[in-house]
Amino acid sequence: MMRGLACVCLWAAVAVVAAGESVSYTTDAFKKEVPKANHFVMFFAPWCEHCKRLAPAWSELAAKLSAEEAVVAKVDCTLETALCSENDVTGYPTLKFFKKGETDGLKFRGSRDLSSLRSFVFEQIGRTEEEEQAAPGGGQQERLVDYTKDTFHQRVRSGKHFVKFFAPWCGHCQKLAPTWEELAQSLDESLAVTVGKVDCTILRDVCIEFEVKGYPTMLWIEDGKKTEKYQGARTLEELRQFVLQRAASGAEADGAGAEAAIEEASPVASLSGESFEAGVASGVALVKFFAPWCGHCKRLAPTWDELAAKFRDNPDVRIAKVDCTLDENKDLCSAQKVNGFPTVFIYKDGDKVEEYNGSRSLDDLFNFVTKHASAKQKDEL
Repeated sequence: MMRGLACVCLWAAVAVVAAGESVSYTTDAFKKEVPKANHFVMFFAPWCEHCKRLAPAWSELAAKLSAEEAVVAKVDCTLETALCSENDVTGYPTLKFFKKGETDGLKFRGSRDLSSLRSFVFEQIGRTEEEEQAAPGGGQQERLVDYTKDTFHQRVRSGKHFVKFFAPWCGHCQKLAPTWEELAQSLDESLAVTVGKVDCTILRDVCIEFEVKGYPTMLWIEDGKKTEKYQGARTLEELRQFVLQRAASGAEADGAGAEAAIEEASPVASLSGESFEAGVASGVALVKFFAPWCGHCKRLAPTWDELAAKFRDNPDVRIAKVDCTLDENKDLCSAQKVNGFPTVFIYKDGDKVEEYNGSRSLDDLFNFVTKHASAKQKDEL
């Protein structure tokens, strides 16, 4: 009888997944099914208001993802207490991604909206930004120029352009693609810089003209002429700084708008294992621990720059970042108990006070820092 009941329960779970709904797991079903496929699991309590607010987005996520991409599931921690304890669930909802064949899940720390949840899943399964953009309901308004044979020379003959020359089969090009898209999205339109791309398997003559000998090749083009080949790191931060510096240089040469372009340079402090202690020693410091390959980190980067700009003239507040992939920072990130990216901590006079787990909007981050800065001032009175 029990064996028959188990079969009925398993059939019901499969039926739910097939219908585009999240599947509810008991402890036995969880341990049996999770190793078989990618799973994104919500550990929740029925009385939890945050869980109730997340429920519609969670159901929609289940409807948009195929079982081959990831099974969207949930576990009621008021019923499966031991299972939730085993998975280090200390608050509700806790969201974890389990890759096929693995029993340790990666905790999701992003915004709990459908777009962020989908992007997190795509990162975990290695889906490209182009595929995400093409998926139903995915993507943002395009700001990256995809040049054609008819438009390339017409577009680049005047103005400033940062152009990626690539081949679709190139692995390095595929890895760069989401960062290049994010770069285009992050730049202020007032810079008057176009970020574009050229497929050299289609526009062979253009690539020969610009002496492209490897992929990807990134060139700075002004008024139709190649002025510099980009040779730096392929992170969003490094690419963005290159564009801002070149825009500032061009503005100085024109004798106009130099101050505006230079002002665009990031006011975010980059801290390392050696400089971290001094960097957070006094005042209030909000520190983002990140990895350059992290999609959520890339999306947060322009907001982080804007946040730093708002506190630029406040000597008691510092907005900073730490690249946890650098060898000199790995011990620091471990000591600060960074378990996912991005992780954001606020420090007061050198002491870590709180981890930020709220919305990553500019207003919410600004209010969070202001609250702590105001509290510190009151403490000193």
